[in-house]
Amino acid sequence: MINTLEDLQPQSVWAHFATLCAIPRASLHEAVLRDHLIEWAKERGISSEVDGVGNLILRKPASLGCKTKPGVIIQGHLDMVCQANAGTVHDFKLDPIRTVVRDGWLLAENTTLGADNGIGVALALAALEEPNLVHPALEVLLTINEESGMDGARGLKSGTLQGKTLINLDAEEWGYLYLGCAGGVDVEVRRTCTLVDIPPDFMILRFDVSGLRGGHSGIDIHLGRGNAIKLLAEALRDLSAHTDVRLIELNGGTARNAIPREAFAVCALPLAVISGIHEWVEHRLAAWQQRFVQADRNVMFKFELDEMPIGNAISNIDRDRLLTFLDIAMNGVEHMSDAFDGVVDTSDNLGVVNLARGAFKSTFKVRSLHDARRDALAQKLISHAVNYSLDARMDGAYPGWTPNPSSHLLGLCQRVYISEFGQSAGLQVIHAGLECGLFAASYPKLDMISFGPDIRGAHAPGESVEIVSVGHCWRLLKALLHALATNE
Repeated sequence: MINTLEDLQPQSVWAHFATLCAIPRASLHEAVLRDHLIEWAKERGISSEVDGVGNLILRKPASLGCKTKPGVIIQGHLDMVCQANAGTVHDFKLDPIRTVVRDGWLLAENTTLGADNGIGVALALAALEEPNLVHPALEVLLTINEESGMDGARGLKSGTLQGKTLINLDAEEWGYLYLGCAGGVDVEVRRTCTLVDIPPDFMILRFDVSGLRGGHSGIDIHLGRGNAIKLLAEALRDLSAHTDVRLIELNGGTARNAIPREAFAVCALPLAVISGIHEWVEHRLAAWQQRFVQADRNVMFKFELDEMPIGNAISNIDRDRLLTFLDIAMNGVEHMSDAFDGVVDTSDNLGVVNLARGAFKSTFKVRSLHDARRDALAQKLISHAVNYSLDARMDGAYPGWTPNPSSHLLGLCQRVYISEFGQSAGLQVIHAGLECGLFAASYPKLDMISFGPDIRGAHAPGESVEIVSVGHCWRLLKALLHALATNE
């Protein structure tokens, strides 16, 4: 694996990404990688600091003759979203990421790759050790737990950083300079359900929805892909309208910021209806395959007998309450941007659901380019939950990054891009949570820009990054740092 990556160009960037693939770095478990990077920096005379929440800051003095130039912060996050296909044995706390090069792309076939944001981290580390790079004083800020709560950016104290401009390397479409992003908030819904005995003339079945593409709950939310939780709730709600379905367990999704690819339910059904379940499942599957013929044609729906002993299920009143809530809850695009063509303004994603032993919990990720619209949609979800006697609350709100078209850094980056590539970069905002919004709250005068390589399928197995676009990013980063060190 490592040899394959180190054969790619630019070699210094891919060597660092090989290290990131070799050292597990799930959210909240970045300490081993952070300690490795501290030793790496020490060996190269680069100073390091771990702040109060666990962010790593690496510092390198300005090049000779550039000490009077304002310092620059290069920023990325250490953690990655951890998702694997059903049947794939992979421990994200112990196992390295297995990579494959195919048709100009680097990918992980059955897990997430971690190009989000491992490539950004690799670019920043390569800049620190590039021998002939002309640059102002550099601070590389590598935050923790970006994917599951933005805890690193949220906990960064004012005064920790000295740089005047910040280059965020967490964007996922080459050819664009990003000058704004969505803010977000989680909505958590809970209920303790009543448990009742299952009649003896019932049989236990497990229903599985799988084969969906999933993806990033912000960047991919407009693509019309199936949500496994929504599909399973829809199916079980239909089934319960025709027979006595006793709901025992319901699980789907693994991250609130990933579109769920798989979900399953364990139910008890009367023995008399078991013979007709195969036909019903085939009918539902055929309808879904037609419905998602373009966006998710590989959707699968199956059932199997379960040998678990007859025990308890939630009451039918609670069953109807939960399935109806999940089936009709808002999910997907709420509003498109009025200012940026083709960009989602406001959306939500039903990312995780769990029902076991009567305890129910589901989590939604709400995003918007406008904080007021973010909160309004979250309140609608809460009201919807309350209507079904469910407990709901908002948690983990973070602000969006408001675009500044007159940014000095943006203007300079545009000029450098034209000089390097002979054409203008597109300007865009991203319907995803970059940490820039939180940085702006602590450092209101910080001038920021974001760019990155082409990444497909972030937050889902099969995630890939285009190799040549990583080289383009490296070229732009070096040229931009040189311009910041030499331009007035």
